[in-house]
Amino acid sequence: MLFNSRRKVLIGVVHLGPLPGAPRWQGDIGAVARKAVADARSYEQGGADAVFIENFGDVPFTKSAVGPETVAAMAALGCAVRAAVKLPIGFNVLRNDARAALGLCAACGGSFVRVNVHTGAMLTDQGLIEGNAYDTMRYREAISPGTQVFADVHVKHAVPLGSWTIEDSAKDTIERGLADALIVSGTGTGVAVNLDDLRRVRAACPEAKILLGSGVTLENAGDFLQLADGFIVGSSLKRGGKLANPVDAKRVAALARAMRRG
Repeated sequence: MLFNSRRKVLIGVVHLGPLPGAPRWQGDIGAVARKAVADARSYEQGGADAVFIENFGDVPFTKSAVGPETVAAMAALGCAVRAAVKLPIGFNVLRNDARAALGLCAACGGSFVRVNVHTGAMLTDQGLIEGNAYDTMRYREAISPGTQVFADVHVKHAVPLGSWTIEDSAKDTIERGLADALIVSGTGTGVAVNLDDLRRVRAACPEAKILLGSGVTLENAGDFLQLADGFIVGSSLKRGGKLANPVDAKRVAALARAMRRG
């Protein structure tokens, strides 16, 4: 379980390459596995506390359940990562397949999931996505009761439907959606969190665990450490800070040290 101490948590993101069924699938699951394992090992070597595994290469994403080929591939890759590192692992099945993510945790020894839309409704590039905390939390208890649910508030690449404030959404996600932690992100992948948004969520949910879900770098991490309980980071920890590159253990170590000092 994460958040067992007062130390800030660093979760590295393993961006999987295109999987079977995706338009950019290259037909070599072994190559995808080797890259995933290498990235996970770099996170571990650099001092990350855990890794998220997500089907980042499967664009365009579906707003509903992913296909069985995606779940099968992610299970194979998740087990490969699980065997390669001692870090806790979790799953994010894009765009919003919480049931698949929970199933992967049950099958692969995962500890947590990310749910992009857990409560409320968001207008996204996949169309309208509605949260289904009712189903997610009951399914968790049925198949993977120890799994923690980390839920986005006003998730990136989306806008909220209606006029709900980020504070109201955050409170409902914790109090009515029973999420174990909140995720606050910027407007898109690699975009830093708006500091005012983070302050508002912290004020509305003073006891909640809050993770930042995009745009954290070594340079800006100090701006967020007092308000956040941890970071979910991928892009800035790649070689040269480029999303397409492998994870750089030295960049991971530098951010981990900054977080420990902070």
